[in-house]
Amino acid sequence: MKCGDVAHAESLFNTSKQKVLPMYGAMMKGYVDHNLPEKAIGLFNEIENPNDVNMILLFNACAQLKTKEALDLVKKTSKQIPKSFYSNPYLLTSLLDALMKCGDVAHAESLFCSSKHKVLSSYGAMMKGYVDNNLLEKAIDLFNEIENPNDANVTILFNACAQLKTKEALDLVKKISKQIPKSFYSDPRLLTSLLDALMKCGDVAHAESLFYSSKQKVLPMYGAMMKGYVDNNLPEKAIDLFNEIENPNDINMILLFNACAQLKTKEALDLVKKISKQIPKSFYSNPHLLTSLLDALMK
Repeated sequence: MKCGDVAHAESLFNTSKQKVLPMYGAMMKGYVDHNLPEKAIGLFNEIENPNDVNMILLFNACAQLKTKEALDLVKKTSKQIPKSFYSNPYLLTSLLDALMKCGDVAHAESLFCSSKHKVLSSYGAMMKGYVDNNLLEKAIDLFNEIENPNDANVTILFNACAQLKTKEALDLVKKISKQIPKSFYSDPRLLTSLLDALMKCGDVAHAESLFYSSKQKVLPMYGAMMKGYVDNNLPEKAIDLFNEIENPNDINMILLFNACAQLKTKEALDLVKKISKQIPKSFYSNPHLLTSLLDALMK
């Protein structure tokens, strides 16, 4: 499954006479990892007495689907499972995540508040759910309840603040960024979300200082900076930063084209044409890239 040969795994599983729960788990996880949630659910329904791992994978599959039917299945199954399963923080986190992704915020809140053993991943699932459901203040309020947030919690906080784009959100971002352990800055996802939040809240100078002081720059960080420059109407800076990237990905290309579209100059057009000839053909399968390229050429 992890090497991508789903058909072979299915053939082997179906011919096996003695199927044990870890085998079902391996198949279900494979289906979820390969974005085949319906198959994972179908297989779950064949299990007589599923364990907590099987339940977690079911909830993960339902979270992928985000449908009313998936939500109904999550609710039905959550009522049937043994109470002892709820002592597994991974199960509770996956259940909260499924409820949130299927849009049932109230049920997730009720379950979270009634839980006696709240772990950081559970807070993370709730915060992410709030952000996904555009309840940004709730995500921030919940963050403030956490005694020792981890890097994932902090990343989600920055995402919430980035969506708010207010002075209060910017002040909170700056405050938290000063309080977090230095080790957190080695997490490229956290650093990217921090740069994005600073840019979206309009503090370009702070974002630039953080970016250039960082020793390990990854492509998403370049992307966050370029997008910030475009959003703050600084297309020349976005182009200059693009020219520093050795092997840009399709997202970096899209942002370059967006910057050139803002400029609407002959130099920008020449750059668009030059880059469009250099990029890998595989990038053209990304409809967003093609759209941004067409937009830049037209503008």
